[in-house]
Order: sequence, then C-alpha cells, then structure tokens
Amino acid sequence: MAFSKPPRTFRKLTVALVAIAFFAGLSVDHVARAARRDAGQRYRALDVFADALAYIENDYVEEVKEKDLVYGAIDGMVARLDPHSQFMRPDVYRSLKEETSGEFDGVGLELGMKDDQLVVIAPISDAPAERAGIRAGDRILKIDGVVTRDMSLGEAVRRMKGPAGSKIGLEIMRDRFAAPQDLVVLRDRIRTQSVEWRVIDPGLGFAYVKLKTFQDRTDAALKKALDGARAELKGEIRGLVLDLRNDPGGLLDQSVRVADRFLREGVIVSTEGRRRRDVEVERAHDKDTEPDYPMIVLVNRGTASASEIVAGALQDHRRAVVLGTQTFGKGSVQSVIDLEDGSGLKLTVARYYTPKHRSIQELGITPDVAVPDSPPPQARGDDGPAERDLERHFKNDAVSISAPARNLLNDYQLRIAVDYLRAASIFKAQSTPTSAKR
Repeated sequence: MAFSKPPRTFRKLTVALVAIAFFAGLSVDHVARAARRDAGQRYRALDVFADALAYIENDYVEEVKEKDLVYGAIDGMVARLDPHSQFMRPDVYRSLKEETSGEFDGVGLELGMKDDQLVVIAPISDAPAERAGIRAGDRILKIDGVVTRDMSLGEAVRRMKGPAGSKIGLEIMRDRFAAPQDLVVLRDRIRTQSVEWRVIDPGLGFAYVKLKTFQDRTDAALKKALDGARAELKGEIRGLVLDLRNDPGGLLDQSVRVADRFLREGVIVSTEGRRRRDVEVERAHDKDTEPDYPMIVLVNRGTASASEIVAGALQDHRRAVVLGTQTFGKGSVQSVIDLEDGSGLKLTVARYYTPKHRSIQELGITPDVAVPDSPPPQARGDDGPAERDLERHFKNDAVSISAPARNLLNDYQLRIAVDYLRAASIFKAQSTPTSAKR
C-alpha cells in the first residue's frame, strides 16, 4: 500500500517556493518570509507539545521517562483516529510479526474497540481463549482487575501478552449474560496452522476447508489442502465447504490470492484512499483457478476484514453461496509502518469495496442463506419421538456413523451447508440427459 509522506522540512519547503518565485517574478525575500510563516503555522501545535513535555519532565512530582511520555502521547493521538489504527511499542510490534508468521505466546484473541470498550472480533480456533468459552462480540471489561474502558488498544494487547503457562484474569460481558463473568485463562504457545481440511463425504466427493487466519503462505496452504482432498478422494472435488467462521482476517494480499484461486476473471477487491490517486484494483487471473464445483462459504460474526473480502468477492461473482450469520463489518485496510526505534504504526489508509463496489463497513456481509449457529427447537428432534427414542428398539447393525458424519452432527451450520451441496448434486444428476449418464 502507498503511505502518506511525512510533512516536508522547512528547508525543502523554502527551496520549492523559491523555485516557484523565480519563475513568477517574486522576490526571494518575499517567498522566504511566506515559507517561514507557513512552517510556523504547521508546527505551532508541536511547540505546544514540546512546552508541555518540558514542564512535565522538569516539574512533575515524580521523575518520568521521556520515552514513556512520548509513547503515551502517540498512543493518545492514534486512539483519536479509528478503532483499528494502533501505535505498537517495540515488544507489541514484535508480537504482531510473530502472529503473522503463525507462532506466539498469548490467549489467542483478535481485539478491537467499540464505543470505548474492548471487544473480541474473533477468538483464534482452539486457542486458550476459545477453549475458555470466549466468543466474537464479547466485551472485555477488565484485564487482571484493570478496567479497559478508555484503555488504548495497544495497552490492551500488551496486557494480554505473556509467557506460556502464566494466568490472566478477564471479566467478560455478553449480551446474553445477566452480569459480567470472571474467567481465568492460561496463556499458551499458540501455533496456528492457517488452514485445516478434511473429506466430509467421500461418496459424493465433498471436501471441507477451514481458513483460521490470513497469514504468510495461507494461499499455498490452501492449495496443498485442496490437492490433499483430491488425493484422498482419488479424483476431483465435486463440492466444497470453505469455512471462514471466526476468521479475524490478516494479510490483504493473501485474501486476494485465496479469492483468485476460485475466480477466473473480474475484480476481487478495490481499495480507495483519501486521494483519488490512492485507488488500487485487484483482479482475478485464469491461471491455477479451481474447477467450477459447487461451493458454500460459511460465515458468522467473527468473520472479519480479509475473510470478508473473500466472502464478498465470491458472493458478488456468484461463485459460492454464502451461508451463516451476518459478518463483523470491517471495511477498512491497514498498513503497518516500521518506525526507527523498532516500534510500529498500524494505520488505516483505505476503505475497501467488493467487486460490485459495496462497502461492508459497519454492515458486514449478509449471507445468501441465513442459518443460526445452533438449530431451532423444532430442528433438534423436539417435535416428537422417533423409533430410535423407544426403549429396547432394534439397532441397525448395517449402518455405522463415520468420523466425518459425527463431526457434522455437532456443527449445525456445516450440516446445513452439506445438505445444500447434496441438493445441488441431486439436481445436477436429474438434469443430466439419460444418454449422457451412460
């Protein structure tokens, strides 16, 4: 992404204006005075900051470190921008780099700010936070007894970090809770494999791929997963469930490559910055595109950012049916800038738009088929007993439930997705001419 350049120095500004003045017939002295006046207006606020910093350093009742004061000032400045821009001190920035490589110590949460409250965007799959029952949308009211309201995102992330095996106390509030819940979570070494896969119906040729996050080489891992499914099926994939639930996003370029793997042409995503020239359009390519098998994309409240880009692209191109619940609604792009002391600045630089130029900011992706994460009462068998519910009923020894089928029984949305793929295969078989079936 293109970054905004820092303000010109006074000397550069003066030289530029002198050159203009030469051609305009103005005096050098006149232009120099104008340059000094312009620079003075621009940096007057920094003079105020320098004065305040000097007073604090010299007269505050206790000695404070200048770096802590400057870092605190930057924290406050960036916190005024938006929930996703963040100043990261060197230790936090190192942790972010570890996360994109897939290995770090912590509890495994993607965090954001909403109405000055710390909110869970998504828990990382099978990380300590998810095992403790923390969900997307939960509000974290306290970290180790410290209230998080008005706490900067960087400070919250810093408090979450810690060595594997250490404990952290979290006070969680959820809309369904009558009162906040206290949880103690044991930090762990989190080794995230960004892609998981399995065959879910060998007879019909269905595969399941889950993307946990978009990190380095996620697209390469996706290709390996699809090739692995083909090898296990001993043939082509005839239906795919792509699971983006609780995927908090990650690297933009990886989301583009993942979407490109299923699209032959057209726009994947466009990003638009503050100026007209800050517009970039990412397009699909025909090379290495997957066959046009039926495809379901699973989404939920924890589907955010880069994963919403994939879901939106596949939905707009009608390449897949999006199934589940409304997504998070993060429609902005951040660039991470290295600063000279080892700290980093994550800065929102653009809004992104789906191929149909939809902004999902605040709104999220609306599924084509709305399916809750758990079945309604009538779908749970509460409408009356069946043969299997009767005492001393005969067992059907000819039928055994496979491991993939058992997994489906515990995942309502996945079960519905597979039902849709089965329906598609039935309709396809019915529409095939008899002569072609021979």
